[in-house]
Amino acid sequence: MNYEFFIAKRIIGSKAYKSSVSAPIIKIGIVAIAIGMVVMLIAIATGFGLQQKIRDKVVAFNGHVTITNFDSNASDESEIPIQKQQDFYPEFKNIAGVKHIQAVATKFGVVRTATDFEGIVLKGVGLDYDWTYFKEYLIKGRLPDYSGEMNNEVLISEYLANRLQFEVGDSFQTVFKKENIDQMPWLRAFDIVGIYNSGFKELDEKFVISDIRHVQRLNKWSENQIGNFEVFIDDFEQIKIKGIEIYENIPSDLDAVTVEEKYVSIFEWIGVFDKNTYGIIGIMILVAGINMITALLALILERTQMIGILKSLGSNNWSIRKIFLYNATYLIGLGLFWGNLIGLGLLLTQKYFGVIPLNSAVYYVSEVPVYLSLSYVLILNFGTFIMCLLMLLIPSIIITKISPVRAMRFD
Repeated sequence: MNYEFFIAKRIIGSKAYKSSVSAPIIKIGIVAIAIGMVVMLIAIATGFGLQQKIRDKVVAFNGHVTITNFDSNASDESEIPIQKQQDFYPEFKNIAGVKHIQAVATKFGVVRTATDFEGIVLKGVGLDYDWTYFKEYLIKGRLPDYSGEMNNEVLISEYLANRLQFEVGDSFQTVFKKENIDQMPWLRAFDIVGIYNSGFKELDEKFVISDIRHVQRLNKWSENQIGNFEVFIDDFEQIKIKGIEIYENIPSDLDAVTVEEKYVSIFEWIGVFDKNTYGIIGIMILVAGINMITALLALILERTQMIGILKSLGSNNWSIRKIFLYNATYLIGLGLFWGNLIGLGLLLTQKYFGVIPLNSAVYYVSEVPVYLSLSYVLILNFGTFIMCLLMLLIPSIIITKISPVRAMRFD
């Protein structure tokens, strides 16, 4: 054990230290670090959590990349069919990171009841459809089964069910226009087997999930003709790169559009969270650092005589500075410990009990989402510790200005 660490340990453990003039200032410094850590943990966990939740909801309805016809159709309805038999379907063999691809088709319709009507987009899906996301969003009933003959089972959103007063087990009629508007429209009946709620009103208010064979029949397509392909990738952070790779590996008459390009305004909005989070982290570290600087200065001034004695015994300035930096390290560690304990406790409570709700019409989620990762918790703690310690190197320079002769006066 080096003597600097030994002296620092004795200072920390002494009763006089705990009841000294600098004790309240030191406690404020510890509290500042703890509060700063709590705020930073909450900012990162909720910011990343909200981004991830909103991103997952949009991806659930569109995939990470959508392969469509290269035309000017900007609507949600599939107009010109794509041949299902493609080199890249049912999997991209020459692109790494693509985990799933599914064929879908959409058709505009109007749900008609005895007292009301509502416009919808009937989204047809088949055996290759990945129900992972909708298993999480399902609140009543079950998911449709399209493994056998064509059936009338559909999955409808809670938003539409409430507006049209539907329940699981109800049937409803939907009107679809024909190519020739002078002809009588198509009329199809569907049976509700499940109700979902993604919390994303812009999507919930229009999508009804059905058998893709209904859309194919309404459009007079063959079973090998579909509206578009939805591609899912392993890592969302690689979406731009994978979007370009997919585009380069599909026929020239097809286009690949990432979900970020399709919903630009939404992803620009959630991108603002990153700037806010980094701003909060910077401010909290600065506040904690300033408080620790104040605490260290108070501690140095209170120990002026001890510094004078150590200098007279031959200790150099850096050796004495190390004593106080060891002391500061302990205080920073104490603040980080309590900050992590309180911050992670609050986040785990929210994650598993959802005590803080949100307005889903504004934030697209019904409660504050929490994303916890050991990697960012460790990086945040390490970064805060290093930044605070580096900030303390400057005030510790005051030790070099203390004269042993003046410091050892006891009058």
